[in-house]
Amino acid sequence: MAAAALLLLADGRFPAGAHAHSGGAEAAVRAGRITGPASLEEFCRGRLHTAGLVAAALAAAACAGRDPAELDAAADARTPSPALRATARKLGRQLMRAARATWPTPELDALASAFRGGLHQPVVLGLAARAAGLTPDDAARAAAYDAVSGPAGATVRLLSLDPFDATAVLARLAGEVDAVARRATEAAALGDADALPSASAPLLDIGAEAHAAWPVRLFAS
Repeated sequence: MAAAALLLLADGRFPAGAHAHSGGAEAAVRAGRITGPASLEEFCRGRLHTAGLVAAALAAAACAGRDPAELDAAADARTPSPALRATARKLGRQLMRAARATWPTPELDALASAFRGGLHQPVVLGLAARAAGLTPDDAARAAAYDAVSGPAGATVRLLSLDPFDATAVLARLAGEVDAVARRATEAAALGDADALPSASAPLLDIGAEAHAAWPVRLFAS
């Protein structure tokens, strides 16, 4: 049952709003940093080992029962871009709504009431995983996979990329997704917010700020 819940949580059809966001891919495509399968793979690999690692650790810590307010503050400190912070909270609100409908618990209800402005999406992902009976490693794995699957799916739309090529990119990154999830879970187990990874991705931050100012765009972020 827990394995099926993990599949559901990581499914792109889970109604959490992620399909409207490109994870930085739209800005990277316009800048010429993603032009095809090879450059998509490099973009996803970089995102996985930076923003993906941070998100996976936050999700694992939230699933393990760490204080959501503390983790949300840690997420803020690790997200220098105002545009990305706003996106993370918007996605967090949408994911919270989906999680409460799918795995209703008093804990999720109380947190939704206490944090009406929204928690960062990775924190909510960990809380959703906890409500679904998943482990911190499961939460980390879902967050790490989300870090690469979102941009891959967006690039199919942005470049009319062959979906088979995009899926092959995800398959080649599968081992690294597992490794990042393990590293994130180990960091979360230390029980100290300062021990959580703080890997940075300056081009994602710069791209997010530029993207937010575009008058016309296909994706919300």
